[in-house]
Amino acid sequence: MKTNGFTTALCAAVFGLSAGVASAAPQVMVGFSPEGSAQRLVLQTLDESQQSIRLMGYSFTSPEVVKSLLAAHRRGVDVKVVLDAKGNTSRSSRAAINLLVNAGIPVRLVSQFKIMHDKVIVSDGRTTETGSFNFSRSAARSNSENVIVLKDLPAVASQYLAHWQSRWEQGKPATSTY
Repeated sequence: MKTNGFTTALCAAVFGLSAGVASAAPQVMVGFSPEGSAQRLVLQTLDESQQSIRLMGYSFTSPEVVKSLLAAHRRGVDVKVVLDAKGNTSRSSRAAINLLVNAGIPVRLVSQFKIMHDKVIVSDGRTTETGSFNFSRSAARSNSENVIVLKDLPAVASQYLAHWQSRWEQGKPATSTY
């Protein structure tokens, strides 16, 4: 059976195989909402970032996620965010985006798709968080959502980074007057 880098990296993580994928022992963690573990994993991923955060999302209103992104930026982490343009027109979305932009965090908005439904964080080029969890209070408190974190799997992270970069390049910069 032919496999891609994601399949190889995931197998290495799940089965503990040495595939030369990462130097640290890979980990797979899952969380769910509204139980609370989904948001905890999202925030943990952001809070543990030391070099870079690349976030892409559909709905972006979570004060907790904004706070973690701002804290990462203040500690010197290179933070960039790409969001769906049509999914972020509400007052609370605009306020969350403005907080990032006003702090100097680059944000781009993508409008080329019916919806850009991605919900991904790539941390330090090694860890990927994805799942159904929108970066919103509803996702944390009201919805049935899931999150998976693939930690220390740079082969997986690099594929998500390539996808993130393609959307970043299609986006238009958000401004503080957005």
